Amino acid sequence: MVSLLALMFIAPYVFADKINAEIKKVANQKLNAKLDYSESNVSFFNHFPSLTVSLENFKLNGSAPFENEKLITAKEVAFGIDVPSLIFGKSVNIDKIFLSNANINVKVNKEGFANYNVYKSEKSKTTEKEEDSSLKLEKIEITNSNIVYDDLSTKLHFDIFGFNYLGKGDLSKAIFDLSSKAKIEKLNLLYENEPYLMNKKVNADLITKVNVNSLSLVFQENDLKINNLIVDFKGKFDFLKEGYKMDFILKTTNSKLHDFFTAFPPKFISWLDKTKLTGKTDCILSLKGNYIASKNIAPKLELDFKIKDGSINYNQSPATISNLNVDFDTQLPSLNPDSLIIDLRNLSLNIGKESLKAKLYSTGTAVLDVNAALNAKIDLEKLNRAIGIPDIELKGMLVANGTSKGKFDKKNGLFPVTNAVINLNNGYLKTKYYPNPISNIEIVSTISNPKGTFENLKVVLQPAQFTFEGNPVFIKANLSNFDNLSYDINAKGTLDIGRIYKVFSQKGLDVNGYIKADLALKGKQSDAEKGNYSKLKNSGTLEIKNIAFASEYLPKKFLVKEGIFKFNNDKMRFDTFLASYGQSDFKLNGYLQNVFNFIATKNGILHGSFSLSSKYINADEFMSATVKNEVHEAVNTTPDKPTTETGVIVIPSNLDLHFTANVQKVNFNGLELKNAKGSLNMKNGLLSMQNTGFDLIGCTVAMNATYKSVNTRNALFDYHIKATEFDIKRAYKEVKIFREMASAAEKAQGIISLDYNLKGRLDANMEPVLPSLSGNGVVSVKNVKMYGMKIFNSVARKTSKESIKNPELNQVDIKSSIKNNIITVERFKFKFAGFRPRIEGTSSLDGRLNLKMRLGLPPLGILGIPLTITGNKDNPKIKIGRETEDLEETKDSIE
Repeated sequence: MVSLLALMFIAPYVFADKINAEIKKVANQKLNAKLDYSESNVSFFNHFPSLTVSLENFKLNGSAPFENEKLITAKEVAFGIDVPSLIFGKSVNIDKIFLSNANINVKVNKEGFANYNVYKSEKSKTTEKEEDSSLKLEKIEITNSNIVYDDLSTKLHFDIFGFNYLGKGDLSKAIFDLSSKAKIEKLNLLYENEPYLMNKKVNADLITKVNVNSLSLVFQENDLKINNLIVDFKGKFDFLKEGYKMDFILKTTNSKLHDFFTAFPPKFISWLDKTKLTGKTDCILSLKGNYIASKNIAPKLELDFKIKDGSINYNQSPATISNLNVDFDTQLPSLNPDSLIIDLRNLSLNIGKESLKAKLYSTGTAVLDVNAALNAKIDLEKLNRAIGIPDIELKGMLVANGTSKGKFDKKNGLFPVTNAVINLNNGYLKTKYYPNPISNIEIVSTISNPKGTFENLKVVLQPAQFTFEGNPVFIKANLSNFDNLSYDINAKGTLDIGRIYKVFSQKGLDVNGYIKADLALKGKQSDAEKGNYSKLKNSGTLEIKNIAFASEYLPKKFLVKEGIFKFNNDKMRFDTFLASYGQSDFKLNGYLQNVFNFIATKNGILHGSFSLSSKYINADEFMSATVKNEVHEAVNTTPDKPTTETGVIVIPSNLDLHFTANVQKVNFNGLELKNAKGSLNMKNGLLSMQNTGFDLIGCTVAMNATYKSVNTRNALFDYHIKATEFDIKRAYKEVKIFREMASAAEKAQGIISLDYNLKGRLDANMEPVLPSLSGNGVVSVKNVKMYGMKIFNSVARKTSKESIKNPELNQVDIKSSIKNNIITVERFKFKFAGFRPRIEGTSSLDGRLNLKMRLGLPPLGILGIPLTITGNKDNPKIKIGRETEDLEETKDSIE
């Protein structure tokens, strides 16, 4: 015994070098990832009686494309050594692996490539004689470890904490059975960031058949216990080159309904603690097929769920749901929502003598084919108390009876054949967000459609009423022929929108104010479209105050401070309509036409005419907000980093509005416009301004312009601007686009006039895209002094004529045109200090120069020096001569 113990102490030291060499050899031959550890030791006693080599502070990186990220970190990884092979063999056989206090991080990117492919595949199959015996694993033991699995291709994430695992089997064989026991202290499972399993305990006995040659796993006998729910799990999992092949079945049979709910997400657990559940349940969840993200191939998901003879009683309520029976099946082929199949064969329950029964079969989502039936006479207060719906109090007798069968296809005018009656008597609704209820809810409604088309659809709401904060509201409606909507609506009452918002507390919606209505609307959609306004009978008033609303086109909320709408047939007239948007204020008087058709249909066009006055409008606040994550080719865009863009102003295409505007001050993209007056039109998504005038940098500007958004990131503009005698120094200082297009004016002084046509494209930040600009016009110069311009300084040095360093221009018209980032300046000449310079040529909007200059010499300029000016505005190059090279044009990348 003493000799044996002595041998166990001595042997590790004798064979340490051989063992370490074998570990490094196996790592180099079998792994295509970086492996690191702080130190190793060999002992019989760390995992007695196995001889093990322990690698402390073990780190293993993942496979490409995650080669710089850790796959496994562990306090200790120990490899069990086959002692006979150590003493008598040429190589050392590793037959056990022990992993303790490890963190395993498994990652799969959007394309389906994973970080766990660290084991090198064999280039050729070995014969039995050549069989590699260096990695015959018979045992895998994992203790107190954590696993995080994050798959971006399937949007699946799970966390396993306190993982203990013991697996036995000869892993050296091509096909082997792996018997395993697993225990998880805490399991979290999320899909698309929604939690499905949180903090669940799992115990599992597993038998898995592994095929190394085909990278296949067959789960033969697997018993799982998730909290109190016993689950049978069988299936097959094959690793493909870019994905997986799956065939899984997760099944629980004749389980207690209470045990079934213990496996649900955590928000159900607190409810379950107060709820008595009885009944049996069967559930089968299957997932079958290939998943290859790069080829958009996905498996079929199917869920079959049954509840038999169930009952629910929450918090010892006097009302109990009994005879609860559910027979439900849903299928999602290729995980495609458009192929969704829902088969609710039966849903039935009783509360005392009251009952609810429902059936539903539907296919598709874009075009819905449905067969449904509902029969209910149920007291909502009893139902609510029996189930224990949190934070809401419901009352009222609901009586519903109806069937619906056929296709819902709005594009082709199809609506299921329907015959339904839905009534609610003495209804009541109260939530935790507001102390007072919506009460006295009365609804009498019928829905009928005998032939299965929108033309035959009829909805009658007669009457509907409720009381809120002491204010009663009454509504009667008769709607028919939804292809050519015929409506007869009466509404009367006052709604406090702010308080109703507090009842429901909708996230992202913050409104206040009220609506007071006294309306009678009657007519047909076709009469509104064709202009047969005499056939419409719309009348009444709608008074609103402090109503805030948002649009998908606007990043801020539009606040209507007060307004009175008067309806007269097709027109809705605005009287003293006061509104604000951010820093902007508006006062409107006018009318809207075709309002009901605009609201009721997608193709309706809203017509209107208004006079608009404002003290201040900040146009920059109207830019729509977009955040793009893709890599842009634009300058200064960093790959894989989100690029934040404000978005262009989007003009909806279904508006036909005319405004006569009088605005004291407008801020737009760094420009400050004052006393803006003119006519503005919106039609077919095009914004046009006619005979518009405003004051800018102390001069009067007249402008005609058009603007049209192409999408949220691009817009087109075209304008003609005429500005008379403005200060060039002030323009350079205050107008950004002037600095960009006339950078040479940085040190100029004097008065100029402008008459120019310009069109082009705006980017997502409402900035002009310089290569897209095109146009032409005239710049008239009056008493302009050019100080310190590098071009004239260089000409002075080249010609030894110091007097032309700071030239003065007076009564000179400079004609130019712009295209493909190039400004072409037509020939112009001027007199200065006896010299008669003549200039023509091109320059680019980014400062490159290609100008030709003739410096006419005193007294009459008959003799002159030909010069070429190249380089750029910061470093002009002057040569004597006439030969130059054309500047390279830059075309807009988006046509």
